[in-house]
Amino acid sequence: MKKSKSAVVMLVALAMTASLAGCGDSGAPATTTAAPAETTAKAAETTTAAAADNGGDATTAAPAAEETTAPVAADNGENKEYSDDEIKEFTAFFAVPGDELNAGNRVQEAIAKKIGAKCKMTWLTGQSAEEAVGGFVALGEYPDFMDGSTGMSTLVEAGAFIAIDEYWDNYPNVKNFYSEADWNKIRNEDGHVYIIPQFGKVNQYDTSTVHNDEAFWIQTRVLKWANYPKITTLDQYFDLIDSYLEANPTMEDGTQNIGYEILTDDWRYFCLENAPFFLDGYPNDGCVIIPRDTQKAVDYNTTDTAKRYFQKLNEEYAKGTVDQEFATLNYDQYISKVSSGRVLGMVDQYWDFQTAENSIKQQGLNDCTYVPLGIVIDEGIREHYHSAPALDTSNGVGITVSCQDPEGAMKFLNDLLDPEVLKLRFWGEEGTDYLVDDDGMFYRTQEMRDNAVDKSYTNANLCPYSYFPFYGGMSFDGKNAYSPNYQPSEFYESLTDEVKECFEAYGVQTYVQLLQPSEENTPWYPMWSYSNALTADTPDGEAWMNMGEVKHEYLPKVVMAEDFESQWTEYLDVYNSRCDINAFLDGINAEIQRRIDVANGG
Repeated sequence: MKKSKSAVVMLVALAMTASLAGCGDSGAPATTTAAPAETTAKAAETTTAAAADNGGDATTAAPAAEETTAPVAADNGENKEYSDDEIKEFTAFFAVPGDELNAGNRVQEAIAKKIGAKCKMTWLTGQSAEEAVGGFVALGEYPDFMDGSTGMSTLVEAGAFIAIDEYWDNYPNVKNFYSEADWNKIRNEDGHVYIIPQFGKVNQYDTSTVHNDEAFWIQTRVLKWANYPKITTLDQYFDLIDSYLEANPTMEDGTQNIGYEILTDDWRYFCLENAPFFLDGYPNDGCVIIPRDTQKAVDYNTTDTAKRYFQKLNEEYAKGTVDQEFATLNYDQYISKVSSGRVLGMVDQYWDFQTAENSIKQQGLNDCTYVPLGIVIDEGIREHYHSAPALDTSNGVGITVSCQDPEGAMKFLNDLLDPEVLKLRFWGEEGTDYLVDDDGMFYRTQEMRDNAVDKSYTNANLCPYSYFPFYGGMSFDGKNAYSPNYQPSEFYESLTDEVKECFEAYGVQTYVQLLQPSEENTPWYPMWSYSNALTADTPDGEAWMNMGEVKHEYLPKVVMAEDFESQWTEYLDVYNSRCDINAFLDGINAEIQRRIDVANGG
């Protein structure tokens, strides 16, 4: 990443800080909205995913994690409690949607009194990430911390970040967050580290109970109505939804049910476009499918499975099963429809619609909550929806050149990784948000569980700082999971009776167990961490941008077409003429080989 002339930009830092001071603080995006976990959709799928936790997070299932250096306690000099006039206040902007915390948020204030700092966070509203980031770059003014999401490349080119590694010797929790080998993957070509990827770092081992990744989701009421059938193929999935919709066209209050919803808004159109690689049994490399035997990239957009999938959506749209308004919905409208409980099924990442499911629970529509299905195109294909955590080097949080107190900002990052602060971030305050039994195990009352899915409560009381670095997996006490939703006993108690019944019918105990176990990641996984960083300045980057534009324009038309074959042909004609697929695959294949070589010590 380029370094800016920080002295010039820092002259305007006070003005920028003042402008942000009027904005309320914000909480965890993904439990309140998307991020996990994924850029093009794929980065947001994992990064934005990650944010989930006023109750979930972006960590995905994994085998044992690498050895972790335990963080050290925050050092405030005298282990004192900071007074209000001693507490520093930083600013941050995260280019993803999020809910703002109330002023005086209880846990945020508790953290501030412990570490002597807090952060006023703002989130994306009414713009794309690229538009919002472009505005900051045009002014040359930034908040203290930023994560640019899909606009990260713009920040990089503008030299918006300071080099963290020039400061971290005094901040061991930051320096030890990743191994030296992982930091080397993150380093810029100039040898410096400018961002910290926040998500997917696991202490000891992964404790996932919730599938935060992509799946074909379906409501428990649909499965119960059909006596919990085994559903594995795309045809079986839609046959079930069609049958249920025919027998149950409305909810109990007379509201019309929606058989299948599709989100196509901005980068979230992954909910429409990337299912073909999952249907063929491939993991979420995002931009391509890569057979393990050939280790060569294949364009999933033009496979036979892709055509069959979109033809199926076309048929279901013609039947009225697919929401007739899907192509015009923005994200908020999509969340509103899902929150109503009317939507029987959809493809999405859990972190992307978790706020809607929380709303469903608050309304008491417990049979309208969702479980994931590992749908494939044909019987006999082993699905691969659940993947182990992966380091996304293309995105992260950085300290900007406008920050007037980089040492203070580094201390804030360092202290947020203190084990006691991590406990406050994800469990809350003992006695109010959780209790401790005689064996040191954390648990919650039902009232505490209800509070954790109540947006008004969480915005006033909980502060996971979920777009700042954190450890998933186990807490550093060696007993508890890092958050309630990953504590086995607490997870089960938080389930609705409807979900418990569904799990019992399928012989599982968690959402993750409804899917095939994750496999060891390949050396190149995930390739979205490469495509996310592409710009139009390279042949493969230009092709990638064009591919996204064509798909976003034509795939909704394919779904809605009266004549599928002619519209599909037109789409492929435009796709092949406008996009240099060979240039794209050449770039991808070169990166695959580079990652294989690195993994082999080359």
